Amino acid sequence: MSGSGDEEEEVPATHTGPKGVIHDWRKFKLESEDHESMTQKRRELLRQMSNPRPNVDDDPERVNRKMSVQEYEMIKEEDEQSLKKYRKQCMQEMHERLSFGPRFDSVLELESGEAFLEAIENEHHLTLVVVHIYDNSIKGCEALNNCLTCLAAEYCTVKFCRIQASVTGADEKFTDDVLPTVLVYKGGEMLGNFICVTKHLSEEFFATDVENFLNEYGLLPEKEFAACSDKEEEEHGVE
Repeated sequence: MSGSGDEEEEVPATHTGPKGVIHDWRKFKLESEDHESMTQKRRELLRQMSNPRPNVDDDPERVNRKMSVQEYEMIKEEDEQSLKKYRKQCMQEMHERLSFGPRFDSVLELESGEAFLEAIENEHHLTLVVVHIYDNSIKGCEALNNCLTCLAAEYCTVKFCRIQASVTGADEKFTDDVLPTVLVYKGGEMLGNFICVTKHLSEEFFATDVENFLNEYGLLPEKEFAACSDKEEEEHGVE
């Protein structure tokens, strides 16, 4: 399910097209250069190239003159380390804009109550976090873990987690009659609280059943691709 306009992350305006890319690169290079090792002339030239608006104190003749061949060659030189850093930053920013947050491909095992809190509170504000609180001695918990493993491969923008009730620090609340429990969060806010979730599923359930259940509440984004075959799904059912 696609997020609403209110949920979309506000992305700073970026320059597009060849001229915009050159402008961004020059600005990045200026900011990342070691100013102590640069000549005054180079610093001033890079400053001018990264700022299309000249300062009022600039000499009009110096501002409007054509760039010399030597200056052009100086700007043209690529600092490989700085260029790599710039490319990496661009890729990360593009990834964040396109995916609206980080990506995952497996279920994260949480080892403590503190890890549980961090998984929710320290996550990207647009990332959906699904937490399964389980005890493998309870019927349905192991099968649900298997189903979530399959869904984690299909929904790469959703952070699927699981934690044993005994390590939550609140195991007295997660008694046998409420397990398996599934909690859903986004931006630190709880969107879903499903206790004894297997009661909402058939006796034998598969990844598609869990998927449909979550979709009934609008708790899953659009699926990117199907990662599980029918045979794999059958293996995720309750024995």
